[in-house]
Amino acid sequence: MKKQDILEEVVNYAYLSIGSNIGNKLSNLQRTKSLIFENNINILFSSSYYETPSWPNPSLPRFINIVIKVSTKQDLKKFFLNLKKIERKMGKRSNIRNSPRICDIDIIDFNSKNFSVDVNNQKLIVPHPRMNSRNFVLFPLFEIDKKWTHPKSRINITELMSKLPVNSIRGIKVI
Repeated sequence: MKKQDILEEVVNYAYLSIGSNIGNKLSNLQRTKSLIFENNINILFSSSYYETPSWPNPSLPRFINIVIKVSTKQDLKKFFLNLKKIERKMGKRSNIRNSPRICDIDIIDFNSKNFSVDVNNQKLIVPHPRMNSRNFVLFPLFEIDKKWTHPKSRINITELMSKLPVNSIRGIKVI
């Protein structure tokens, strides 16, 4: 086995959840994926598109979401800052929490490890702290990695999905 040179950059693997509920949602997701690629982040797998009601206010426009698996040589902080830059380029502004948006990118998993770090006065927690209750994360994640296990709880994806409320399971559809 070849030893890795100390100067070589380590390849990191991550899962991202991407959503949009304003404008041409499918186009927004495609453009976001293009910008991710342009920022030296390789897309390895992409789920189908999933439509869900807005949360926590279902009267707002419906979301379309995907999960992608990526690889990058960027460390977690640089990776996070690049994703925030992509959100801004797509038109996301600091708005009211859970308000409609053109682009929202969440880091679901980074190298199957737990992180809690401050990045430019923003608290970054990985794995995403609310992913366990989000059908729009669990369903597409299951589609691309049926063996995925939560890095903190060590619960597999199938069990996490089985804990979703019935109305959450009924509220999601592949488009």
